Amino acid sequence: MRIVAIIQARMGSTRLPGKILKEVNGRPLLSYQLERLQSSQLIDEIVIATTIEKQDDIIEAYCNRNGISNYRGPEFDVLARYYEAAVKFHADIIVRITSDCPLIDPLIVDKTIQYFIDHQGDDYVSNTIDRTYPRGLDTEVFSSIALEQAYNEAFLERDREHVTAFFYTNKEKFKIGSVQNDIDYSKNRWTVDTEEDFELIKLLIEHLYKKNPTFTMLDAINVMEQNPDWYNINAHVEQKKI
Repeated sequence: MRIVAIIQARMGSTRLPGKILKEVNGRPLLSYQLERLQSSQLIDEIVIATTIEKQDDIIEAYCNRNGISNYRGPEFDVLARYYEAAVKFHADIIVRITSDCPLIDPLIVDKTIQYFIDHQGDDYVSNTIDRTYPRGLDTEVFSSIALEQAYNEAFLERDREHVTAFFYTNKEKFKIGSVQNDIDYSKNRWTVDTEEDFELIKLLIEHLYKKNPTFTMLDAINVMEQNPDWYNINAHVEQKKI
């Protein structure tokens, strides 16, 4: 089984354009995410899936400079972009990560992948169906067979843009697995979609990274609890609806 993490990334974010290359301590957010994912014990390859749009040339150039596998496909048909990338890189199991999650925790990623491996009948597994993890640690795992089925059968714009929506809105077609944490930390928002989100992520990285570059979710939780006012920075931000 070849396990490939595919990170969808583009510069054209509607709320915070260019967010994935915004810098903290002189490094782009994307570099932190890649470094953290490279600590996974189960992922065989990491691929950045960006778009064919001119504005995303900079992402391809960044990947090429840093030896990161990459693929360019349609901007809004992200399902097609994933399918084509999965085929190109010979993925049997796909791990979907979005590029706005720079604090992704490789321990939680591996836990989700292992759950998928252990439950061989599942087509799709994620830690977002019953959310107990902070938003920003989202991990979805699915088979290449399920991805091909979605690619061939999904026609709604929503399903083409959001990649995995076709799985969890068609539970009669797919067997779905849910990974949950023992303690509910879902009130934490560690994704980067707005300037306020970036402000919080910047604080967390600056506080944690120099002491321990491999900091975990629990390390970040401890810092948040020591600085409760940080919750107010992006508490008002609403996640975009699918």
